[in-house]
Amino acid sequence: MMRKGFVLLGYVAIAFIMYLFGESLLQWIRQGGTEYMIATSVLATFFALFPIIPYPIIGGILGAAYGPVAGSIVTWVGSSLASILMFAFVRYGYQDWGKKWLFRYDRLAKITIMFERNAFMTIFITRLIPVIPSIIVNIYSALSRVTFLRYAVASSLGKVPSMILFATVGNTIVTNPSDLLYISLFYGAFILIVYLCFRLFNRYTMRK
Repeated sequence: MMRKGFVLLGYVAIAFIMYLFGESLLQWIRQGGTEYMIATSVLATFFALFPIIPYPIIGGILGAAYGPVAGSIVTWVGSSLASILMFAFVRYGYQDWGKKWLFRYDRLAKITIMFERNAFMTIFITRLIPVIPSIIVNIYSALSRVTFLRYAVASSLGKVPSMILFATVGNTIVTNPSDLLYISLFYGAFILIVYLCFRLFNRYTMRK
C-alpha cells in the first residue's frame, strides 16, 4: 500500500508542476535551437506524460522549431519515453490490483488472454492509429502480463509514423501550407492499408 501511495504521489506532484509551468516551458520549446534538443526531449516526455496541451500540438511546434527530421525524432523520443514511464508506473504500483480486475469477469478475461497472445501486433497497430487514446493502451498493457520489453519495442515502433506526421505537419504549416492536403491523403491511405492488413492478420489467426 505504501508503494502505491508513493507512486501516485510522485505522479501527481509532477503533473502539478507541469500544470503550473506548462505555458512557460512551451514558449521555451518554440525558441528552438539544436543545442537544446536533449532538454527539449525531456520536456516533450513530460508533455506527453501529462497532456495539459494535446501532444499533436507539441509535435507540430517541435516540427516548426527543429524541422521535419529533428522535430520528428524529438517528438518520437518524448512520446515513446512517456508511454514507457506510464507503463512502469502502473506495472510497478498497481498490476496486482489490475490482474484481479482483468480476470474477474469471463468475457474480459478472454479478451485479455487474446490480447496477451497477440500483444506485440496489437500494441503496434493501435499505436499506428493516433485517434486511439494512448493512455488506455499504456494502462491496459501494464495491468496485463505483457512483458516490459515486448511492450516497449512494439509501442515505440508503432509511434514512429504518427510522430513523423505531427512534426511534418507543424513544419509544413510554417513553410508550405499547400502540402497539407497531400500529407493528409498519404496518411489516410497509410491508415487504410494498416487496417486492411490487420483484418487479414485476424482472419489468419482465427483459422489457426
